[in-house]
Amino acid sequence: MELIRILIADDHTLLRDALAELLDAEDDFDVVAVAGNAAETVRLAAELRPHVLLLDIEMPGNQDPATTVRHLRRAAPETHVMVLTMHDDPGLVQALLPLGIRGFLHKTVSHQSLAGTVRDVCAGGSRVTISLSARSLAAPAPADNAPLSVRETQVMELAASGLSNYRIARRLDIAEGTVKRHMRNIFDKLDAGSRVEAANKAVERGLIAPPVTAPRGGVRDTRRLPDVVLRGAHGLPEAALR
Repeated sequence: MELIRILIADDHTLLRDALAELLDAEDDFDVVAVAGNAAETVRLAAELRPHVLLLDIEMPGNQDPATTVRHLRRAAPETHVMVLTMHDDPGLVQALLPLGIRGFLHKTVSHQSLAGTVRDVCAGGSRVTISLSARSLAAPAPADNAPLSVRETQVMELAASGLSNYRIARRLDIAEGTVKRHMRNIFDKLDAGSRVEAANKAVERGLIAPPVTAPRGGVRDTRRLPDVVLRGAHGLPEAALR
């Protein structure tokens, strides 16, 4: 029986190595390599042509998940790309599905479920496995006339109150890179060149309420704000769970 050859791409060394060890212990799996950044992932995928690539979309050099997936699909078209991430954004799933990913799995998925999904993907067929948290799936869809998604609105409200990307990430229990991606989308949608301009335009259009703590001139300085750190599952910081 041919072994299922797997490439793991994740910049968190401890998690990546632990996952590689777990999967390599399966009789029908062979973890052929690991990668820690987007460029290395594309290079190894093209060189090794693994059956499956488990891809964390928040890595150094990966500014745009869709672009990275496109590069991977061109470099290794036979490889099944499965996203394994702490991102919990249905909108991101919708953006990546047309690009040919075969799975979008939250990192809270069990080892058994992950292994089973890898086997299902390699068994053929066109089924795509999606695993998101119940909280994400239950979130209301944005209104049709709203230019910002629900998550983008949350990010914009916190940015308008003066929070940095780091503090927004901790407040919403998401990765800082996710906040940066949302801010880029907000800038594009509002045709803004800065956080202050985006905040002012969002207020003018009625997308967010005027921040109570902000002065009339715009967003206030955030250096005096308390640092709020939320905890994820098992009491660990969110950064340790990505």
